Amino acid sequence: MLVNFIEMLNNAKKERCAIPHLNINNLEWSKIILEKCQELNVPVILGVSASAAEYFGGWYVCYSVVSSLIKSLNITIPVCLHVDHGTKEECIEAINSGFTSVMIDASKYKIEENIKITKEVVDYAHQRNVSVEAEIGTIGLAENKENNWADINECIRLCEETNIDAIAPAIGNAHGIYIETPKLNFKLLKEINDKIKIPLVLHGGSGITNNEMKELIRNGISKVNINTDLQLVWKKGVMKYIENNKDVYDPRKIIYSGKKEMNKKIEELVDLFETKKVSNL
Repeated sequence: MLVNFIEMLNNAKKERCAIPHLNINNLEWSKIILEKCQELNVPVILGVSASAAEYFGGWYVCYSVVSSLIKSLNITIPVCLHVDHGTKEECIEAINSGFTSVMIDASKYKIEENIKITKEVVDYAHQRNVSVEAEIGTIGLAENKENNWADINECIRLCEETNIDAIAPAIGNAHGIYIETPKLNFKLLKEINDKIKIPLVLHGGSGITNNEMKELIRNGISKVNINTDLQLVWKKGVMKYIENNKDVYDPRKIIYSGKKEMNKKIEELVDLFETKKVSNL
């Protein structure tokens, strides 16, 4: 069933575990993730970036694909359909298309403008029972290491003045493949967690060591965004299939051949995050 993330993240924060946020890129990915999480009996957040939405054919197409799969596959776990790094306009369009959650990313602006834009999205979303995540600091790309740590006082302001449901602070994490070991600021994360009551979100979860991930979750991370890790294992499965089946040209068989590797990675992530089964929430 489609829900916002408020209950699942608040439960995760209480239980000191994390909910997987897994980006979807097409019909096959949506189906694989939904079926595996249903098998594992864990809630999941399906993330959709603006570029992925464009690839699908629009926000409404994404919603239609996911909602139709939930119905046809008899998916009973909580599923949150979430905008990943959206502008105000993208968030509103996605909400109007049926999305149950959005991340408004106004982190490139000074705190006053970030608060203004974020509050406008929150006001619109909360009237429609849609959850909102916001970002503060700079979570850059791993390959160029753009990153400015979040300021704890600005984190407090953003939460108090906008009424967001979750916050993604920059603590040394980055998107993509880490070229060097990330220098995560656990001290800052702990301080933020001590001062802020809403769930905390980690972006750039792919490539962080298991020990670091466990420490991040112990210190308040309740939602972990994963995209690159799934893309890498999907590619591995597809390349192996093509190598062993050079005469196959059916795109359905080729695209779907990454399923086994994706399923294995999803199970590993759920174990690592200690995501609680739905019946235990």
